[in-house]
Parts: sequence; C-alpha cells; structure tokens
Amino acid sequence: MAELEKRAHQADPTNRARLRWRARRGLLENDLILTRFLDAHEAGLTDEEVDAFTRLLDLSDNALMDLVLARKEPEGEIDLPHVHALLARLRQA
Repeated sequence: MAELEKRAHQADPTNRARLRWRARRGLLENDLILTRFLDAHEAGLTDEEVDAFTRLLDLSDNALMDLVLARKEPEGEIDLPHVHALLARLRQA
C-alpha cells in the first residue's frame, strides 16, 4: 500500500502541484526555504516525508519559521520521528 501511495504522489502531477501550492507562504523566508527544498528534493520524497511536509504546512507561518530556524522543536501532534527528520533536512537547505 505504501508503494501505491508513493506512486500516487510522485506520479500524479495534480498531487505534486497541490503540495507546491501549499508550500507558498505569507512569510517570504518560509516561501523561499520550502520552494528551494522542493526544487531540490521533491522527486525523491518518500510517503513519510510527504506526510511530514504536509503536517508542517498545516502550521501557521510563524510556528513554521520557528521550527525551520530551530528556535523551537515539534510538540504535540507533530512530535514525530519523520517530522524531526524532515526538519533536519529543511534546516540544511
């Protein structure tokens, strides 16, 4: 099932466009970081990474910026190993 979901995201231009559209943010810094990350890594994202990215996109701009800049660490529903792993990659971008 996981392989099917990966194909569904990676092979479906609509899903990829939706993820990119959601990555557009009000804060220019977030927008630049997320867009550059997707430019470099989108084609190789796993299901878990897409899930982590989606969870991060559900946050407000300020909360997301705090996480990306390592001012805070994930808490509550987003305190998951795959979210931490994706954040580490975003912080290197």
